Amino acid sequence: MSGSNKHVQRHLTAVIEIGATGIRLLIAEVGSDGSWTVVDRAERALALGRDVFTSGAISRDSLLQCLAILNRYREILTSWDISDEQVSVVATSAIRESRNRDSVLDRVAVKTGFRVRVIDGLEENRLMYLVVEYALRDASVKMTKTNSIIIDVGGGSTEIMLLQRGKMVAAHSFRMGTVIVDQQMKAMMGSAKDMQRFLAEYIRTTAENLNNELRLDCVKQLIAISNDARLVARSVGTQMTDLYAVIKREDFISFARRVTGYSVEECVQHFRISYGEAESLGPGLLTYQFFLEMTGAETVVVPYLSIREGVIVSCVAGPDHLVREEFDDQVVASAVNLGKRYHLDEAHSSYVTRIALKLFDSLEGELGLDRRARLLLETASILHDVGSFIRSSDHHIHSQYILAHSDIFGLTKDDMNILSNVVRYHRSEVPSPAHAGYVSLPRSDRTMVLKLSSLLRIADALDRGHSQHIRDFDIELSRDTLILRAQGTHDVTLERLALDEKANLFEEIFGYKLIVV
Repeated sequence: MSGSNKHVQRHLTAVIEIGATGIRLLIAEVGSDGSWTVVDRAERALALGRDVFTSGAISRDSLLQCLAILNRYREILTSWDISDEQVSVVATSAIRESRNRDSVLDRVAVKTGFRVRVIDGLEENRLMYLVVEYALRDASVKMTKTNSIIIDVGGGSTEIMLLQRGKMVAAHSFRMGTVIVDQQMKAMMGSAKDMQRFLAEYIRTTAENLNNELRLDCVKQLIAISNDARLVARSVGTQMTDLYAVIKREDFISFARRVTGYSVEECVQHFRISYGEAESLGPGLLTYQFFLEMTGAETVVVPYLSIREGVIVSCVAGPDHLVREEFDDQVVASAVNLGKRYHLDEAHSSYVTRIALKLFDSLEGELGLDRRARLLLETASILHDVGSFIRSSDHHIHSQYILAHSDIFGLTKDDMNILSNVVRYHRSEVPSPAHAGYVSLPRSDRTMVLKLSSLLRIADALDRGHSQHIRDFDIELSRDTLILRAQGTHDVTLERLALDEKANLFEEIFGYKLIVV
């Protein structure tokens, strides 16, 4: 999917996705320059979602079929001479929501040797964004120029991202997918019209909530990611490049209305798809149609890429791929928009963030933390006061609760657990064995929380009065002392008093005495 160069070293990598309707394999050749090309694919239908969304667990028969498919894929990988270190195996909503998930993953590991990584809805959002950005990187269709909504209607969940002129406003994962809808209609013995009413009401309610984050009538571009959307693109779309197609609004709606009138057997015959795919086609197209009708979008953009390509893109680095800085900017934009919902003091938030990051960068050799930790510090600094929306006196506790139950684009559930604990301890409180949210973290994450919280405390103390009257600091590190020297002539009495209360955590962790002059 990029040009070749005789001096570029290339190696093979593979991704296996265990989804709600099937298990899919992708093998790609990746160059040292970040270029990659798909060299093989395989797909086998398996209705894991039907099991989970009806009985709550994966059946014995489905497990045996899953093992057989994975062992078949292992034979394919062996024929390509691909080792386990070159294979990523991911599972989405069906495995994620199965009550016998742990035993299923154990049997997979024992019988096939594959170690499966179960990804949450937020990770699916991240992978979706990566493939969209990759597919449109050289296109005339640019997310930076218009308001967009990205939707992936899967078997067990629907992932949605809202972008305002290219900046992330919100990212959500809803427990509503084609398999769930199909199974609910069968359980209710509902008709096609019942399904349409059910979906229309659900999407209307969802759209009302999304409108609080970005007015959908201002959305000019809907980006659809799924097999169903790609089927529409092949039927009535215009292929723009090898990586994406564009469908006119009226053509998409007309096609969806026509196909939802087909029986499952007619869908199999017309489109040469499996019976399982045909069962989910109607609910999938209706979901896209109803969301499209809620927006002002004139076109539907369909990338010819999936979550599997997203795993590839996320693992490679090169000039043709989304640079990390741009991705981090989207994480920060999502955090800023979350903060606006809770009416943060934006001047204070911005100041604390700038100082916290300056401390991080100046002390990089002392911290032993990576780029991910810096991003978590940045988002924590932006959002440390969100709890004041509920009550100011103990806002750190409310901040922890809000972040533990919020979504930020690009951050996993583990990231959010760290983030919520960092804001919990940005005041004078210290971790306690009674704090379940902290104690439940792995030891390395607890250490990160303490380090980041200590920096956030200092940055927050330096704007005790929320006035930003000290514009900047010089940071000097001696053998046993960290000196923060205010630039210009300022009275730093208030800040010095605040640091007397909040510097203890930093001094305990790093062993430096903190002084403000």
